[in-house]
Amino acid sequence: MEQALDRASLGDFLRARREALQPEDVGLRRGTRRRARGLRREEAAELCDMSADYFARLERGSGPQPSQRMAAAIARGLGLTPDEREHLFLLCGHRTPQRLPRSEHVDPGLMRILDRLQDTPAQIMGPLGETLLQTPPAVALLGEQTHYTGDARSAAYRWFTDPAARERYLPDDHELSSRVNVVLLRAASTKEGPGSQASRLVANLLRLSTEFASLWDRQEVGLRWSRARRFVHPEVGRIDLFCQNLQDPGQSQSLLILTATPGTESHDKLALLNVLGADGFPTG
Repeated sequence: MEQALDRASLGDFLRARREALQPEDVGLRRGTRRRARGLRREEAAELCDMSADYFARLERGSGPQPSQRMAAAIARGLGLTPDEREHLFLLCGHRTPQRLPRSEHVDPGLMRILDRLQDTPAQIMGPLGETLLQTPPAVALLGEQTHYTGDARSAAYRWFTDPAARERYLPDDHELSSRVNVVLLRAASTKEGPGSQASRLVANLLRLSTEFASLWDRQEVGLRWSRARRFVHPEVGRIDLFCQNLQDPGQSQSLLILTATPGTESHDKLALLNVLGADGFPTG
């Protein structure tokens, strides 16, 4: 059921959230001549994937009713919490806003860190291996991973059903990767219980992949990724990196940060790959 758009309250809320965000929160330089409190309208509009004029009209209380999709873009761009997101939806006139699963609404704290890592391969992951956000260097290294739908959004699902999912990982590491993916899915399905998305994913993989079914029967638990990750890129070859994993407070999302040891061949290759990716080099 829909309710009336509250233009005045929506404008006040957007203005308050924009002014509460500091340039440093989204990876911008403050500069010496900045007078605006928080972000400028055009900066907030860019974060929300809309024109500065449209954002200004919403703030002034004279804009059209944002769709649920547009409201979601605003919530993501301004780094709203789940409660703030629901409040925004109601102000936009959507009485029953679509509640995103807790893995879908990116934690604002992780997003602020990611905004500061635009020159580093980094990505925010959901509990079932869903890639929610990637930096440009992560796309250059691993390919675009945020466009998948359905079960294919899970990296574990793609690992066992799509041979292309393994192409950028060193073959010597494939067996361990398979085992870790199974262990992580077992932990998620046990935690979430029967009927959960994780349990449904397990059931589908048991039906589709004999490798997954064989590893599932081992009943392994507690296996974790190594911090050392070895990749094989189609253009620059092998790259050895270290992976740091930061968890959000709710433990439902994680931020993966990949770095190379300075002075190594992998460090030079990663720098080259980032430059090529920024120049529009085909990395997907």
